[in-house]
Amino acid sequence: MNQFQPNTSFSLFPPGVKNLLFINGIIFLVTKSIFTSEWTLIGQIGAPFLSLYPIGSGAFFPWQIVSYMFLHGDLSHIFFNLFALWIFGQAIENLWGTRRFLIYYLLTGAGAAIFYMGVNMIEINMLKGELMSMGYSSTDLENYARLGGISRDWPSTLQQFVYKSVVPTVGASGAVFGILLAFGMMFPNRYIFLMFPPIPIKAKYFVAIYGVIELLSGLSRTNSGIAHFAHLGGLVVGFALIKLWKIKRPQMYA
Repeated sequence: MNQFQPNTSFSLFPPGVKNLLFINGIIFLVTKSIFTSEWTLIGQIGAPFLSLYPIGSGAFFPWQIVSYMFLHGDLSHIFFNLFALWIFGQAIENLWGTRRFLIYYLLTGAGAAIFYMGVNMIEINMLKGELMSMGYSSTDLENYARLGGISRDWPSTLQQFVYKSVVPTVGASGAVFGILLAFGMMFPNRYIFLMFPPIPIKAKYFVAIYGVIELLSGLSRTNSGIAHFAHLGGLVVGFALIKLWKIKRPQMYA
């Protein structure tokens, strides 16, 4: 595992990235209606088993820690995830080799899921305690969670509790953020151009800023519909793996 084995030749579409793009694209096409962003019949059957559900929801299965990575909510969701995977992933795969790249991708995605579920459980317990102090019983809260919907008439704390208790997570973002972290550590001084406006910023600063944004967003935007702590988990797990595997960036990129 610790042996450094870069690919023998450079490729814009190395096999690991190419296969991940293909698999994600095919799964999206068979599970989603592109024009309405709704689940197709196959998606309606598969999503409840493959999406990442909260542990206490009654719909969680262990394989969801991996399977959620290959489902996406809509066209923009999958486009930006796969675009980032290609932009940053091909550089990492060419540098590390396909085997290590794929192992890293899957581990950061799974690690992001575990990190997110852990934070989510802490938040649910905190919200539950707050609601019980307001007069709700455990039975009341279980009944609200089983309703399958959220009413705007409910107190915001109750809305957050139900949302975090039952709403699943999908997408490759956790693994993609792990790849982004690897890019920032392997090519720290390579410039990334922000598109709007096109401002150049070094990769190491880009990753650091993004990490702070995700942390602040996770703490403040609790019902945004974006799993900010899964993104942050991808960064944390990616950093831990690179340190554990003792991967050093090439001197030419120092």
